Amino acid sequence: MTRLDAAGDEDVQQASDCDGPRSLRLEARDVPLGGVRAMEVRRILPHRELPMVGAWCFLDRFGPQQALMRVEPHPHIGLQTVTWPFVGEVHHRDSVGSDVVVTRGELNLMTSGGGISHSEYSVGEHPIPLDALQLWIALPESRRHGAPSFERHTALPTLELQAPGGEPAGTATVVMGELAGTTSPASAFTPLVGAEIVVLAGSTARIPLRREWEYALVGAFGAADVAAGLGADASGPGDVDPAAATLGPHELLYLGIGRDHIDVTAAEPATLFLIGGEPFESDLVMWWNFVGRTHDEIVEARDAWEAGSIRFGHVVAHGDERVPAPPLPGVRLTPRRRRP
Repeated sequence: MTRLDAAGDEDVQQASDCDGPRSLRLEARDVPLGGVRAMEVRRILPHRELPMVGAWCFLDRFGPQQALMRVEPHPHIGLQTVTWPFVGEVHHRDSVGSDVVVTRGELNLMTSGGGISHSEYSVGEHPIPLDALQLWIALPESRRHGAPSFERHTALPTLELQAPGGEPAGTATVVMGELAGTTSPASAFTPLVGAEIVVLAGSTARIPLRREWEYALVGAFGAADVAAGLGADASGPGDVDPAAATLGPHELLYLGIGRDHIDVTAAEPATLFLIGGEPFESDLVMWWNFVGRTHDEIVEARDAWEAGSIRFGHVVAHGDERVPAPPLPGVRLTPRRRRP
């Protein structure tokens, strides 16, 4: 995946401390596209109020729409890309030799390490129904300079979600990391979770959380009421956050840390995506398709891509076509603090 917009001032960000429960509701914003036209993209992360959640530093949704996707070869450093389709098929090719098609229920996970390039096309020569989440995970210092790799997972673990009274209430598919003792087979380099949550009509699903992790819940389909449990030893009135929210498609509810669980109630069937993890170890400088730590790292990566460096390899089955890097801003890129 690539950022299709010209990189803006939201791209420098900081892994700011989170010191307690939060209830911050954010709406996705439409992204003006630079390289690929006639595609609708809604961005939730990074946001001026919330640069990241754990190691999750980027979240787009393209769709639902009818579109012909043609994202030519482009580079990445310092991150993992997570492609999670709802509708349609996406053809992925990259510079480590991968040539695969991902569809509903399957995970494409690409780890850039110090440098990789890839392309993404919709299947066929005509517009097709497309809808997917595209997410980035920032790599920690121990992995971000390593070799690139790619994984495709066609079978992911699920767990049954219960209502507070114990009756069946929904399911969770663990796409990345771990949730309630269920672990995805996908490679993760920081403690985190990414999970699709499906809540049955007329049910309340209780989702257990780790108190030391921060979390956010993203609406995908349908509407759901969210009440977040603080736990018996937390400060505040009772064990339920008074700032509960109704969450719809293209909205994010940031929950902060210090919660034991969330209860999600849906009158009609609802699908959501849970992201979370241990607060990230480092401040980030993120520009275009690069996640680094300093301005100079970003400049070096951009120059290497524009020069056709072997650092990013060559995408299988492609010729000379590629996405050019946008111009750098006229100021040094520095980490941006999360707003209180």
